[in-house]
Amino acid sequence: MKIKKLYFALVFIFISFLNLHSKPYVIIVSFDGFRWDYLNRNITPNLNEILNDGVHALSLRPSFPSKTFPNHISILTGMYPDNHGIISNNIKNIFNGKRYRIGNNKSVTEPEWYQGEFFWETAERNGIKTASYFWPGSEISDTLRSPNKVKPYEHNFPFINRIDTVVSWLKLPIQERPQFITLYFHETDSKGHDFGTESDEINEAIALVDSLAGYLFKQIQELPIKDSVNILFVSDHGMQNIDKNKIVNVEELISQYKYDLVDSGPLMQIFPNSENDKENIYAELKRNEKHFKAYLKNELPDYYHFGKHPLIAPIVLIADYEAYLVNNRISKRNYDLSAATHGYAKDHINMHGIFIANGPAFNKGMKTGTIWNIDIYPLLCELFKITPRSNIDGKIDRIRFILNNE
Repeated sequence: MKIKKLYFALVFIFISFLNLHSKPYVIIVSFDGFRWDYLNRNITPNLNEILNDGVHALSLRPSFPSKTFPNHISILTGMYPDNHGIISNNIKNIFNGKRYRIGNNKSVTEPEWYQGEFFWETAERNGIKTASYFWPGSEISDTLRSPNKVKPYEHNFPFINRIDTVVSWLKLPIQERPQFITLYFHETDSKGHDFGTESDEINEAIALVDSLAGYLFKQIQELPIKDSVNILFVSDHGMQNIDKNKIVNVEELISQYKYDLVDSGPLMQIFPNSENDKENIYAELKRNEKHFKAYLKNELPDYYHFGKHPLIAPIVLIADYEAYLVNNRISKRNYDLSAATHGYAKDHINMHGIFIANGPAFNKGMKTGTIWNIDIYPLLCELFKITPRSNIDGKIDRIRFILNNE
């Protein structure tokens, strides 16, 4: 009897060992605001070398609104913001008065806002260890829903140190080593906002993150597990310069009514104080519909995939391309207005980001058309041979072709 127990114990250990070694390693790196065509400026030699040996999509199509938190979360849940709950970088819960804001260390950790399942949740449930060196949603306070290892966001934390930590995780004993890791850099987003898409500063930022990609790739090549590591370079959205002749102060149009404004830029939401205010505000906005479109929540066109979530305001304003919606505060403080921004409809090509995949799981030297960011979650599930959630919007059939089937 003891021999039989010992036999089964050894078999179990052996199978566990095989499972640990048979699963791939995947690192997904986000360069925030890295527009699809920044790769064409002849200042990204490292990324160009990586993509030439892997898969390079023409662009990565974001979800609407093309903003940072909604799209990072769409990438790792496979859901449109309308379904995963992070409908913007700034959310008002009309039912309890709470607010969700990027930069608010408390609200971004509250589980109630996140209604999709992140890939790291799916992976951990299937026995795959995960880690995050920054990613929107990774600091969720429910430890059953967070990655195994989490670095709380520090905006100014040195970029090289982030990479060194990720590489150190891949040197851990196999039982402790994460097999899925996220990594995030803000530089191209910050410089794009501040200086615009044709500035020297954005070109310097592009060259900087390219050097980081090269450094990470070189460090990976020195690992004993290098032949098992797959790297995805993505971005959450692109960037577009603002036309200063298309700035609209919405409050000047509806100053006689009572309401609460949420957000500014390409997307603005209006919460009227009463049904009567709602009718009057909407009518006034429709009469003055220049450089933007006004919609009642239930009349938003289907192609936005936006309008069903209960926290979306009764009135939604969507700026025309290059236009920018402001309130009185921003109008009076012009320095709050960025040189460039994002958040416009997903089909504007300059809202698109990048998608590069390199490693044994992917085809080599493959160029393809636009990939949808909601398809990355099912792609990750396919890589790890685990079952995705059934309620996602992404489809593996749209992206499976980039995988190496040999």
